[in-house]
Amino acid sequence: MIKFFLMVNKQGQPRLSRYYERMELSQRTLLEAEVIRGCLSRSSEQCSFIEYKDFKLIYRQYAALFVVVGVNDTENEMAVYEFIQNFVEVLDEYFSRVSELDIMFNLDKVHIILDEMVLNGCIVETNRTRILAPLLILDKMSES
Repeated sequence: MIKFFLMVNKQGQPRLSRYYERMELSQRTLLEAEVIRGCLSRSSEQCSFIEYKDFKLIYRQYAALFVVVGVNDTENEMAVYEFIQNFVEVLDEYFSRVSELDIMFNLDKVHIILDEMVLNGCIVETNRTRILAPLLILDKMSES
């Protein structure tokens, strides 16, 4: 099960965070700082899976952004690794080569995409057409 989902730039500034377990704001801040520090300090030759406290961190870097997912011990790391790839491909398809600015200025749409893919910490959809359908409907409604 996914515990949290983060998107962070190279400077360590969170651009997106979604938690699927209740956590106090002060704990979130500490967790994010430690997770970001841990992922940014690793070299590109090191594994993208990190054991951290009572869960695992799976991360991928795309240009200036890191996508970090915290999961429990029973989750398949490779499946989450591929989920991150799929999430970024959906963003690329919707935004035509997604950038950090796209995420910053369209955070609501990024949350819609993530919510279509993950429900209560479980991956429920990976089909790009189905994931983007609600957004495309919203875009058509806003045009008219």
